[in-house]
Amino acid sequence: MDWQPDEQGLQQVLQLLKDSQSPNTATQRIVQDKLKQLNQFPDFNNYLIFVLTRLKSEDEPTRSLSGLILKNNVKAHYQSFPPPVADFIKQECLNNIGDASSLIRATIGILITTIASKGELQMWPELLPQLCNLLNSEDYNTCEGAFGALQKICEDSSELLDSDALNRPLNIMIPKFLQFFKHCSPKIRSHAIACVNQFIMDRAQALMDNIDTFIEHLFALAVDDDPEVRKNVCRALVMLLEVRIDRLIPHMHSIIQYMLQRTQDHDENVALEACEFWLTLAEQPICKEVLASHLVQLIPILVNGMKYSEIDIILLKGDVEEDEAVPDSEQDIKPRFHKSRTVTLPHEAERPDGSEDAEDDDDDDALSDWNLRKCSAAALDVLANVFREELLPHLLPLLKGLLFHPEWVVKESGILVLGAIAEGCMQGMVPYLPELIPHLIQCLSDKKALVRSIACWTLSRYAHWVVSQPPDMHLKPLMTELLKRILDGNKRVQEAACSAFATLEEEACTELVPYLSYILDTLVFAFGKYQHKNLLILYDAIGTLADSVGHHLNQPEYIQKLMPPLIQKWNELKDEDKDLFPLLECLSSVATALQSGFLPYCEPVYQRCVTLVQKTLAQAMMYTQHPEQYEAPDKDFMIVALDLLSGLAEGLGGHVEQLVARSNIMTLLFQCMQDSMPEVRQSSFALLGDLTKACFIHVKPCIVFSFSALFIPLAEFMPILGTNLNPEFISVCNNATWAIGEICMQMGAEMQPYVQMVLNNLVEIINRPNTPKTLLENTAITIGRLGYVCPQEVAPMLQQFIRPWCTSLRNIRDNEEKDSAFRGICMMIGVNPGGVVQDFIFFCDAVASWVSPKDDLRDMFYKILHGFKDQVGEENWQQFSEQFPPLLKERLAAFYGV
Repeated sequence: MDWQPDEQGLQQVLQLLKDSQSPNTATQRIVQDKLKQLNQFPDFNNYLIFVLTRLKSEDEPTRSLSGLILKNNVKAHYQSFPPPVADFIKQECLNNIGDASSLIRATIGILITTIASKGELQMWPELLPQLCNLLNSEDYNTCEGAFGALQKICEDSSELLDSDALNRPLNIMIPKFLQFFKHCSPKIRSHAIACVNQFIMDRAQALMDNIDTFIEHLFALAVDDDPEVRKNVCRALVMLLEVRIDRLIPHMHSIIQYMLQRTQDHDENVALEACEFWLTLAEQPICKEVLASHLVQLIPILVNGMKYSEIDIILLKGDVEEDEAVPDSEQDIKPRFHKSRTVTLPHEAERPDGSEDAEDDDDDDALSDWNLRKCSAAALDVLANVFREELLPHLLPLLKGLLFHPEWVVKESGILVLGAIAEGCMQGMVPYLPELIPHLIQCLSDKKALVRSIACWTLSRYAHWVVSQPPDMHLKPLMTELLKRILDGNKRVQEAACSAFATLEEEACTELVPYLSYILDTLVFAFGKYQHKNLLILYDAIGTLADSVGHHLNQPEYIQKLMPPLIQKWNELKDEDKDLFPLLECLSSVATALQSGFLPYCEPVYQRCVTLVQKTLAQAMMYTQHPEQYEAPDKDFMIVALDLLSGLAEGLGGHVEQLVARSNIMTLLFQCMQDSMPEVRQSSFALLGDLTKACFIHVKPCIVFSFSALFIPLAEFMPILGTNLNPEFISVCNNATWAIGEICMQMGAEMQPYVQMVLNNLVEIINRPNTPKTLLENTAITIGRLGYVCPQEVAPMLQQFIRPWCTSLRNIRDNEEKDSAFRGICMMIGVNPGGVVQDFIFFCDAVASWVSPKDDLRDMFYKILHGFKDQVGEENWQQFSEQFPPLLKERLAAFYGV
């Protein structure tokens, strides 16, 4: 007997559906309460499916809404539907998938997929056979409805469909889909390709067995009239390029010709899919070989795609020049993620890594949706990295026309092109830069805001070159103009200028010291001018300035300019405000740079950080005990606070001692070091190391076992450090390693009971293949320091780590950490000279990496080198030193007379 609704119940449900389309929030609240009540009745879901599939007298939006509410119910509690209700819903879906309305068909398709994704593909064995069967229907609506549902199932359950759990239905489905590539309806052709496309990236076996037919069918559809079909063909070819390039290589020339046409398709969605092809091709080893002869066609197409479209300009309010007084809407502000502190060592000829600025290949964040302009710029960027200077003959003739074009949209795209190729074509661009950079600096005062903002970005991509020239040539004019743009009347320009200035600061470092007063005046003035979103970027520019000029900032006049507005913001923000993140990061850099200059401000800042850590730990505890009553805390507050405490300890040194003495930070740190979240542990170990350097008197009781009332047995710190020497969490491991090294230097011989807790892990890490450089260096320093304070305990293992130890530290600049580590290695060689014999050449190379070791360390090196030489005898030494590269030979002879 078929289920029938009760008339009164049906009217009630219909009224509810009508009310729920009301914009009034009070009505919405009533609807939500009513839904909760009705969900107590199991057959409420029967009413919903009935309205969707049978009530043709109702308007389509109401019927569709009924289906969407049912979909949410299925998502939330399908498991508790009584079997007759579940069966009725499934049957109705399959019987009505061919509804005359495309909206209703789509809604039924979503409902089917939702039921299928609730583990029901196994429990609904007739679903796939029936849908595949319905594809053969003469009725277009039935065929299209079934295909729509199948496409959604393929998207949601692609892995399951290619598994034994369902007897591999793809073996039947893929050949079936391929038949429909030739269907007369474009909508059906498009569904068919989209279904098959779901299985390319996972290399489903059923598809691999039919790969040649698939590719043949795709080629046949290449010139389809329907844009959706063309888009799916392009998408398929891009994916095949990644997973089955072997099958495309024989046809590569024609595919490239096809993609050149499609990248210019009048439908932007097709053009965007096709443009992805160049991005993917650039990652393939064969890119250079197959694409070189096509660059002459491709480059103008990509350059043309980099112009703003008319819609872009409308969306970006490209005609609005001044908007600085308009407050930001909250959804414009992207969530910020704090990057926890990682301890690194200075290297020879250190230069900031250029990889960070590659993320923002353009500055139209309001269009953070991927579009043709962004894709074309990204493609040009990666191709510039593949072809380097070979790209320029195709580009330079175009660039001249673009950069001086009277139309601003064209000129703007030329400036973007110049920025996109900066990384890959830098060498080839150098001869043109003395002429181009002044032109770009001039563009900073263009009357169009979008030209000014892109000029900021492009100039930042050439900052490294600018800084390498005499400062008066380009650095000074660039800085002067950028600072004016920081105070631009347009918010987008302010943002681009602030970001560009931060990049310039990283490159110029202390070159900026003569201009500090002028820079600070501008940045502080911006504080009073900026809306919410740009304030967050301003904090970053100030923090980067502090990192770049360091202690040069510690001048009373600079402190007087900078600190009052920062502290004013600090006092305005509540503890739960996420704007604290960038402000705390900024203050951390400022405190480290100002050193003792930060003393007048440190107490309230320190106290608040401790409070933030304490609050977050308390919330986390409540959440763990009563998850149904409390929300999980946002641990970023705690991480940022720990990092600022590190900045204070590093900047204030011994002055932080009294603050630590009057707080419970060590007890809190003990909890943070055991937190489940790696980033919390990472920041905890950085702070532990910084406190160890600044005020070991408060750290020591936590390491050395004691029964004092204050620290019950907090001698637990070392085992926690030992268990975190796990390279699976690189940054946690790195900071724990560094902290152990700092503790060694303070503990001296008292470190002896703890050596075995950590030594084996450290030796294992230094011998692991593919360990990141930073971690290797910190591990080597810490092993050296352990050996310095406890040579008898560490020396027996010398042979197991001496070679990687020497190679990790040869590129580190002379500094205190390197000094203590090398003293340790010398002392260990004294205890166990046999441990170094097999790898002595590596030791020689590491010794030669010192530019100016302290006299007593130089003596240690001298004794070991001459001791070894005397031991083996003159003749053997001659043979041995023949293996040295010439430079090493020279240095050892000059410095140590061997």
